[in-house]
Amino acid sequence: MALKGQKKKTYPFELKMEALTLKKKGWTKRQIANKLGIHDKDLIKAWARKYRAQGAYGLVDRRGRGSKKNGEHTDQERYIRSLEMENDVLKKYFEILGKEKR
Repeated sequence: MALKGQKKKTYPFELKMEALTLKKKGWTKRQIANKLGIHDKDLIKAWARKYRAQGAYGLVDRRGRGSKKNGEHTDQERYIRSLEMENDVLKKYFEILGKEKR
């Protein structure tokens, strides 16, 4: 486990699949970790659990900003929020302007 301020080591999808293949062949977690250079043998257990629950999709690292498609969606939401704020400001402005005319 990474301590505060340390970066968490990430492993590519292919390495995770190779580790699970070796596990199915009867290798121990320690042997797999030594062969593939995995620093924490318990990660193999976690990968196996994710693979059983979600299939290969469970082994894909989904952290970070996301794909371009998701990024575009986020940009659209930001744009909508900015327009809504602009509309609110204009409504307040016209409300104040209307009070001053009376």
